[in-house]
Amino acid sequence: MFKAKIKSETLREVVDVISALVDEAKFNIKGDGISLRAVDPAHVAMLDLVLQKKGFEEYKAKECELGVDIDKLKEVLKLAGPSDIFSIEHDEDKNRLILDVGNITRKMALVDTAGMSDPKVPNLNLPAKLTVETNELKRGLRAAEAVSDHVALIASSESFEMVSEGDTDSVNLKLPKALLKDLDCKENQKSLFSLDYFSTMIKATGSANEVTLYLGTDYPINLEFDIASGNGHVKYLLAPRIESE
Repeated sequence: MFKAKIKSETLREVVDVISALVDEAKFNIKGDGISLRAVDPAHVAMLDLVLQKKGFEEYKAKECELGVDIDKLKEVLKLAGPSDIFSIEHDEDKNRLILDVGNITRKMALVDTAGMSDPKVPNLNLPAKLTVETNELKRGLRAAEAVSDHVALIASSESFEMVSEGDTDSVNLKLPKALLKDLDCKENQKSLFSLDYFSTMIKATGSANEVTLYLGTDYPINLEFDIASGNGHVKYLLAPRIESE
């Protein structure tokens, strides 16, 4: 049993975060909220999302799993304004979601969850932690996209850098410690990542003002931010590109 009401802007945040990596996802429904873990088809990136009961306007649920076609949810979201409220109910008999927004009702068939796994989040003890304003990252990435398909993230005790180098041009975003919300890094750390993946993840932060990055040399990056006015939390993991000698 699952019955809830949620602001369209909150649902849009959730959908944007998920659609950055996958087209279908398994929502784990519990009495205190929902959670979701997914790995992209190339097994390069992972998502771990939690939305607490407080992130909904109304929430009533018993433990269950719902397989959802994310593209269909995006279609429904196009029908809603930012202040609209979605009513969502699981029709157990016909195994579908019923979504009401305004005067429109959409009945959506659910996806079989049998082949959907719950990947384990690796326990990475990454040596560098820093918190950056999202707008700074977005601006740096817009510049980087013009010159290369990869980006190096570099942390030191004094700054954070995002460097993208092409055959002839390069872009460097450097933020000194004074411009970072938080910086904890004792030794220099550097990893190279796919610009496409990293940029997609940063774009999915939506209205989050800041992002916390955990870095280690040639380790995956752990990227975390809040959604739903602090009632939801998102963690992305992205595998590094290892440079050949």
